[in-house]
Amino acid sequence: MIREIIITSRNPDGTTQIAPMGVRQDGAHYVLAPFRPSRTLDNLTRERHAVVNFTDDVCVFAGCLTGRYDWPLCAATRVPVQRLQESLGHAELEVKEFEDDVQRPRFLCAVVHQETHAPFTGFNRAQAAVLEAAILVSRLHMLPAEKIQGELEYLRVAVEKTAGERERLAWSWLEARIVEFGSTAVPRSAAS
Repeated sequence: MIREIIITSRNPDGTTQIAPMGVRQDGAHYVLAPFRPSRTLDNLTRERHAVVNFTDDVCVFAGCLTGRYDWPLCAATRVPVQRLQESLGHAELEVKEFEDDVQRPRFLCAVVHQETHAPFTGFNRAQAAVLEAAILVSRLHMLPAEKIQGELEYLRVAVEKTAGERERLAWSWLEARIVEFGSTAVPRSAAS
């Protein structure tokens, strides 16, 4: 099973990299497989620590994919990486094994500390729709425009029916990014 979470890792200058990522659990370990190239990949290779942040705030996911990285952070308990201050919980990770790959290297990480900060009260359909739209935005360079538009039309129904203020804001950021990408994209037929 893949879980959509926010990974925080430490950049060479000491700042924090915040990135949405789908991660797998393998027993007591997390498997992180960032695409090459990425700051998260470089940070994991160099620092050997990261934090998995559990959040139901879809603005963080949408924000990271649309250039908004200014989320409140605080120190983690046992690893030298900051965590999202307003997360529901977090798990602090240490890299135990590395498996190289041309496209997506894999890091097997052990949990060295875990905390719960607030209760999870459940998702609404709009949150799930925003997460799916965020995944589409992360793949704009790989998917045909027709597929993206078809998926968005379906997801928009859930947002219109069930969204709160945060979900509407996150959705608007993602829609704007898609429009921006479309205005700069070269049509596939012209690129062939």
